[in-house]
Amino acid sequence: MGLKLERPLIVFDLETTGVDTQRDRIIELAALKIWPDGEREEKVRRFNPGIPIPKEATAVHGITDADVKDEPPFDKVARGSRGIASYFTGCDLAGYNVINFDIPMLAAEFKRAGEKLDVAEISVVDSFRIFKIREPRDLSGALRFYCGQEHAEAHSAMGDVKATLSVLEAQLNRYRDLPSTPRELDNAVRDPEEVDRRGKLKWIDGEVAVNFGRHKSKTLKYLAREEPDYLRWMIDNGVVEDAVHHLHDALLGHFATRENGPRGQA
Repeated sequence: MGLKLERPLIVFDLETTGVDTQRDRIIELAALKIWPDGEREEKVRRFNPGIPIPKEATAVHGITDADVKDEPPFDKVARGSRGIASYFTGCDLAGYNVINFDIPMLAAEFKRAGEKLDVAEISVVDSFRIFKIREPRDLSGALRFYCGQEHAEAHSAMGDVKATLSVLEAQLNRYRDLPSTPRELDNAVRDPEEVDRRGKLKWIDGEVAVNFGRHKSKTLKYLAREEPDYLRWMIDNGVVEDAVHHLHDALLGHFATRENGPRGQA
């Protein structure tokens, strides 16, 4: 595989009910343990999360409540000499974006099970970070990738403008399935779970919720009732310029739902 291993390496991935380590739960774990001598061991296990799986999560991974209703809870499988915690002990870890998502989620589940994922003395190989370092996601990297050019006028305003247009034209030529109008293209590249372009608001269980800061994952309905001043602060500071109507509506007692559209009432 190209890596010289001093101890087992576990390449793993999680499917979950969502992305909040405190609120959400693991519903599937897939792991490939590679031993220093080249031996490989595959494991895939599903779990009953004990909470409903949101439709938005099922749309991503295809796992429904019915699929896991007869599976054990994670904590039951985590403990013991042959449990998941023991399986991970003493192994280096690898995956795609595991540093930002999978490791924190797994560590939170272990903690709830009375176990610990100790990453202090191990190595973590994250392919996503290698990707970001080797293929920088700045304008110079995009111009190099799409146009085969170096950005000679980097950080000159007009130079950046011209480079951006060159990248956009190259993207439209490369990805022929992209829409051809600005409105359609705008919609095509937006995360369907995000209510506004900056991702400060997000759909959670069919309701609009805050997606940052101390009130992350709290719905506008909850905040309008319990902390309306926080919604007013968001309005005054232009936190969600392209979706501010949701905040105004919430203060008036009107709440959008995923089923009835962006300005619908709950």
